[in-house]
Amino acid sequence: MAFVKAERALGFDSRLVTLARNQFGFEEDICLDLPFMDGRLYRSIRPKFRSEKQLDVLRKKEDNALAGPKVWSPSGRGEASAIRIREYLWKKHINEFIESHDFYGFDLYQFDGGLGFSRRGKFASELHGRGKKIVCCYLGSDLRKRGVIRELDEISDCNFTVEFDHLDLHPHIQYLFFPFDATPYEPFGGSEGRVRVFHSATNRYYKGSDHIIETGRRLEEQLGIEFIFMENTPHAELIRTKQRCDIMIDQITNVGGIGYGVSSLEALAMGLVVCTRLTPEFDAFLPKHPFVNVTPENLYRSVADLVADARRRDRLRKQGIDWVTKYHDAKSVAGQMHDVYRERGWFKQQYADQ
Repeated sequence: MAFVKAERALGFDSRLVTLARNQFGFEEDICLDLPFMDGRLYRSIRPKFRSEKQLDVLRKKEDNALAGPKVWSPSGRGEASAIRIREYLWKKHINEFIESHDFYGFDLYQFDGGLGFSRRGKFASELHGRGKKIVCCYLGSDLRKRGVIRELDEISDCNFTVEFDHLDLHPHIQYLFFPFDATPYEPFGGSEGRVRVFHSATNRYYKGSDHIIETGRRLEEQLGIEFIFMENTPHAELIRTKQRCDIMIDQITNVGGIGYGVSSLEALAMGLVVCTRLTPEFDAFLPKHPFVNVTPENLYRSVADLVADARRRDRLRKQGIDWVTKYHDAKSVAGQMHDVYRERGWFKQQYADQ
């Protein structure tokens, strides 16, 4: 929705189509409410589709330094059959949407995560055949864990990513700062009493949450802070709680990403000091930033130092509010994408000077 709102503000007709409602209550535009989109159910049954031989092949693909991106394919007959059945059941819903929303009437189609309505790129291929511009924007672990959809990757005119490590996973991709609207988040001036330290997770393993929780409890016991942990919480409730905290610990691993995500951007916009793990390469790549770089080994000491130094917290708080606005403003990021489109002559003449 950050992309959509930014493009609308720039004068474009932009729509967001989602396959199912987000479990955390994020804003929707056109939601298809397709059946069998419960990711937890799919992840729980997916291992049953794989043989040990297939798992070995997948591990080898992970280990090889391939010149091109990893390409997705079904893990076996079971997964292939399940996907075919699911897409057959989706067909009626998708066709009704296409007919009722002038689906083929747009000029440019952005596939977030490099995914369309079909794992074989059927609808994207139809758009390509009609002369439409195809863009893929990778937002999370899609390139790391799944890879590209070959049929869609082959017809994509342009690829973007908001993940720094994706630059090493795809030879034809451009980096963008994640588009973010900071205006709904009111900056917090800091606690008057105990310092509050916050951590949240939807997947403890990806963020190293068990160690973070252990460290937070130690800090609570030894330094008198208040440690708050929230897990799989609706977004609105999570924001209300996070907004009254001083420090946020995002992650201490590089398993699910290599730095920070939307949760960190929200925290910076609200005036929290953000502790997260940055790889040396990403740390050097970022313009002067407000993040406190932490590892499992230095987490306790890093947070303890912040707790003891109110002036440093205040300095990082102000720096963070300015930094997230300067580099992640959604209209600025969308404008960078549009500059690429203009260079390629994609926009109609009436849009050229917007």
